[in-house]
Amino acid sequence: MKLGFDNALYAKKQTEYILQRAKKFDNKLYLEFGGKLFDDLHAARVLPGFDANVKTKILCNLKDKMEIIFCIGAPDIEKNKIRSDFGITYGNELLRLMRNLRELGLLINSVVITQYKEQPAADIFRKQLERMGEKVYIHKLTKGYPNDIDTIVSDEGYGANPYIETTRPVVVVTAPGPSSGKLATCLGQLYHEYKRGIKAGYAKYETFPVWNLPLKHPVNIAYEAATADLNDRNMIDYFHLEQYGASTVNYNRDLEIFPVVKSIISRILGEELYKSPTDMGVNMVGYAIKDDAIVQEAAKQEIIRRYFKTYNEYKNGTADLDTAHRVEILMKEIGCTPTDRKTVTPALEKAKAYGCPAIAIELPDGTILTSRDKNNLYAPAGVIMNAIKYLAGIDDSINLIAPNAIEAILKLKKENLKAKSNKINLEEALIALSFSAATNPTVEKALEKLNMLAGCEAHSTVMLPESSLTIFRRLGINITCEPVFAF
Repeated sequence: MKLGFDNALYAKKQTEYILQRAKKFDNKLYLEFGGKLFDDLHAARVLPGFDANVKTKILCNLKDKMEIIFCIGAPDIEKNKIRSDFGITYGNELLRLMRNLRELGLLINSVVITQYKEQPAADIFRKQLERMGEKVYIHKLTKGYPNDIDTIVSDEGYGANPYIETTRPVVVVTAPGPSSGKLATCLGQLYHEYKRGIKAGYAKYETFPVWNLPLKHPVNIAYEAATADLNDRNMIDYFHLEQYGASTVNYNRDLEIFPVVKSIISRILGEELYKSPTDMGVNMVGYAIKDDAIVQEAAKQEIIRRYFKTYNEYKNGTADLDTAHRVEILMKEIGCTPTDRKTVTPALEKAKAYGCPAIAIELPDGTILTSRDKNNLYAPAGVIMNAIKYLAGIDDSINLIAPNAIEAILKLKKENLKAKSNKINLEEALIALSFSAATNPTVEKALEKLNMLAGCEAHSTVMLPESSLTIFRRLGINITCEPVFAF
């Protein structure tokens, strides 16, 4: 893979800039930390060379000066909201993040359940956290927000929620997903600090949109595609343009709320802290792009992937048609079509030739392999076996799973598990391969190549079951599907 992004430079610049911002205040900066702490796969796809876990490395650089507050919205707990890229709830994602960060030696201060209205599920989650030994705070909606500044900045507003005791100069306020109350938590803490005689500061760290790239740069358009369900839109920061005469990029929600945030911070601190949303940010990602052409092409491919994803979600009833249409418009805006994804045409041609579902995968050397549903094997299982045989230099005619083993699996499924399927799926194939590898060196050699599939691109002519999608994701394969049901 050609790299267009300097990850080491980014981590260095980002760490330095956060510390620089913290020095401007009374040794206390509340840093609203957006995006994903771990597994920022979107950033890794649009910025080749970006480490999906670089944010945690930046936090480790700040380890002795920083502690972390997690926010999670009570409505999200109540709705059992799912993180789409991993298929787990926000609550479980929160627990995963806390566990992983502690393994890195980072200090977790507490969890704040925000937007609390006595939701039963939130009460249960609070008890679970407390019985795990976590410190939990409950924050209700701020009285007077967003228009009544006098009430917001008072003991009836921010003062009505409990103060979170912190001890370190940089307090990272983050969450397992968007709209989790991070901003309100930061500003509430500023109010409480001011009441205690401490002039604390606030800043915001978001990777996207990239403020110092053009508005219509594919990386910024890819962000719009990724957040189409939130109706986020990139815009020129008109506050920044008016104040400094320079064009920078932000998104609509930050621009819309900025006058309120500006007024609140000014009321708390007694001075105007920031002139624009761009001023509030501490994002250095744009300075680490070393090959813009590579990055632009990667971002275009991500937009095409998002096109397929949103139309799949529409077919499955989890997204509306307007969202899918919006991503399609963004794709057309940058001059791309679905077939600009290299694996699409080979998969469609294979399916047309045989009259059944098919998959194509592009390997690290650019080779594209295909597979289709066969008498006893689904296309996902076939394409993965074809891929690892190719990478291991094993002749395509060699069966990695013995025919009698396939028969035994199908007999078990039919007679004991009462399964209607008469084919082996991807998960079953991988399990069968793992057993065969214990006694068959050829299979063992093939399985050793599975890790080489990370970063590969694949396309299916039908929507795959979640079990298969999960395995593709875990293998690191970027899989897309035609918005067509398999039956």
